[in-house]
This record gives sequence, C-alpha cells and structure tokens, in this order.
Amino acid sequence: MKTISDYKHKKILVLGLAKSGVVAASLLHQLGAFVTVNDYKPFEENPDAQGLLEQGIKVICGSHPVELLDEGFELIVKNPGIPYTNPLVQGAVQLEIPIITEVELAYRISEAMMIGITGTNGKTTTTTLIFEMLKMAGQQPLIAGNIGTVASEVAQMATPDQQMVVELSSFQLMGIQTFRPHIAIITNLYEAHLDYHGTWNEYIEAKANITKNQTADDYLIVNAEQSELMELIQFTKANVIPFSTKRYLPNGISIKDGKILFKNEEIIDVNEVVLPGSHNLENVLSAIAAVKTIGINNQSIRLVLTTFNGVKHRTQFVKELNGRRFYNDSKATNILAATSALNAFAEPTILLAGGLDRGNEFDELIPALSNVKSLIVFGETASKLEKAGKAAGIEDIRHVHDVEAAVPVAYELSDAGDVILLSPACASWDQYRTFEVRGDIFIEAVHKL
Repeated sequence: MKTISDYKHKKILVLGLAKSGVVAASLLHQLGAFVTVNDYKPFEENPDAQGLLEQGIKVICGSHPVELLDEGFELIVKNPGIPYTNPLVQGAVQLEIPIITEVELAYRISEAMMIGITGTNGKTTTTTLIFEMLKMAGQQPLIAGNIGTVASEVAQMATPDQQMVVELSSFQLMGIQTFRPHIAIITNLYEAHLDYHGTWNEYIEAKANITKNQTADDYLIVNAEQSELMELIQFTKANVIPFSTKRYLPNGISIKDGKILFKNEEIIDVNEVVLPGSHNLENVLSAIAAVKTIGINNQSIRLVLTTFNGVKHRTQFVKELNGRRFYNDSKATNILAATSALNAFAEPTILLAGGLDRGNEFDELIPALSNVKSLIVFGETASKLEKAGKAAGIEDIRHVHDVEAAVPVAYELSDAGDVILLSPACASWDQYRTFEVRGDIFIEAVHKL
C-alpha cells in the first residue's frame, strides 16, 4: 500500500456505509483525515457505525441531514448506491464539494497495476476470466470491485508485482478523479440504470470515465460491433484494441475460420471454449486481449477456456440429471440478459422466469423464446410473461409460486436432451433479497431432485 498524504488533515464525509463505506472510513482515518460518517440506518441498529465510533470516527446516523454540509467538508466519499438526486448530494454539488467513490481511494493507494472492466453485461464473467488466466500463468492477481470485494480494502494488500482486476459499475465510475487503469475494458452498452442516471447520455458518459485518465501507455479494449460505443471513446488517448465475434479484425481480437485470433496470432479453436453462448464469446475475446497485452502465454489461456464453466448465477451449469441439463442464470435481471442466455442454447428449453414488476412488458423477449417448449412463470410478472409466451406460440405455460416450486415441475415437463434454464428476466426483490439467494434456492432445488 502506498503511503499517501492526499487526505491528511482534510475534513471528509463518508456518505453511506455498507461494506465499502466502512472500509473507506477506516482507511481515510488511517491516512490522517478528519472523518465523519453519515448513514441512514439508526445507530442502535448499525453495528458498522458502532465499530467506527470505537475507532474514534465521528458518526451521524438515522438520516442524511443537509445541514451536515455546514461543517465545511473538503471531500465526500459517497456510497455508489446513493443517487445524485439525494438532497445532501445535490447540496454538495451546488457547493462544488468534490464527490468520489471508494474506487478512487483504491487507485491512489494501490501498488498493483490495475485492469478495469465495465459495461452493461458481461462484466463479472470477463473479470473472472482475466483473474483465472493470470492465476493459471503463475501470477498472483487480486480481484475486486463490483464483483463483491471492496476495491480499497484489496488495494491495501496489493504489491507492485501483482495485478488488480476490478469490476466497475457506472455508479462507481461517476465518482473518480485520477483513477487510471493500465488496461480498461468496456464490454458493451445497453439501456440500463436510467432510474439512477436519468438519461442515456449520463449513463454512457459514466461508463466512458473508465478511459478518461488513460494515456498512450495504456490500453482500451472495446466492442467493435457497437458503433455508438466506438464513437463515444473517440476522445481516448489509450491504445484501442477492438473485439468482434462477427468479423475479422487484424488490429484487434476476433474470429476467423473458427479460430480466435489476437492480432493474427491463433489462440484457440472456438469449439474448445466450454462457456456457452455468443455473449460469453465476447467476454472471452476481451479477456484474452487483456492478458495477451501483458504477456500471458497461450497455454494458460487455453487451459482456462477449456475448463471454465462460468461464474455462479451467470448461465452457470448446475448438473445433468437423466439427460436434462440444468443452468442457473439468476443474474439475468433484465430482458437483454435473459435473451443472451436463451440464445446460448439450440436444444429444447424449459424456461423458468419471473420476478419484480418494473412496469415493462416482455415483447422484446418474444423472438428469443423460439426454442422454449415449456414456460414456467412466478412472481409479480407471471401474467406478463405468460402473455409474451403465448405470443411466441408456447402452448405449455405453468404458473407456480416461486423458484423452488418451479424446479420439480420443470423436470416433469422435460425430456432427455432438454435444457432447464432459470433466466428470470426480472429482478428478484418481490420474493428474494438478492438474485444470489434466488439462484442458490434454484441450485438446492435441483439437487433435491
């Protein structure tokens, strides 16, 4: 960890706790800042706040009072989940108080080279693939960020001979100042999180922040099939490495005659890659480009790609039972993600779908339902999904209470050779606390069979 004086004797407000806020507050306190923590949860119900108070950090809980801004803070470290429409945040913007997220702290203290991954879909799979390839090659990579481990906590352990592979959300990237990954990846851009960002332009500009501070010594890996994305990153000073699954790119990474080529160097035959689906092939290409850029050998890359079955809850193979293959894609919390999962399979499919109703219809899902022989629906969106299923010509549509009830029904409706796929196309919050809980219940129900 670098010993920095950037925050010494500065009055800093850490807004919102959760895991990242706790780490940020403790780190800033260690770096000599005068830290105040503000969290919405009442102090009596807030063990994190209680622990920070024991460290000598000032804690204010129960609300986000705008009057806090009268204390003359020089910087705010904001939990990424707190929107900029929050009155306290709006007040800070008006007062021109800089607002960052903890990934900025991570970058400033990290001694390791950083690889940053963002995009609408595919971030976690790409991040994990890079991590596994580096590990296979005998490196000692660290994994952090939106994937579940706090970047500024991991960065405290990082050494100069390591790499930090960091998954980054648009929420996190809105709050950077000097953050500069040596290798940046933008997997793709689709409409998402507009309830937070307000506009499409604000969303894509937040994603583009990943390359904002890059120089000619750095690399940016981007999806060449997205013209708006290619236009968006025209300002970058980094070396651009495009990827495409649809056309040959001699200056990037692509597929030719069934083989993946990195700048004309053959890496692996596409048929040897065990991850299913064209969407995962995009993730594979961007991961290969990242590790080849820092000199990882082809053997290590191939070993990972011929054994890596996927990240948990993301088109994750669960088991095969009497010729039926079960896949957990609980992370498919929107139509686009569910479409990608469905398009990954040519076999007859039993689809389990449903969840939180965000007010949208499912017309965009209809073309992807062509291989679905039975549809099992649950949750708030069950009736809307039934409507889409009927429009797609699916005759066998069943309503069940939840995911656990759906699994034995799916098995009864299936034949040997079928795929049974949980890909809900909806968030989980009507019935489950997180998509991970939903996926774990699906896995448990499969094993109970």
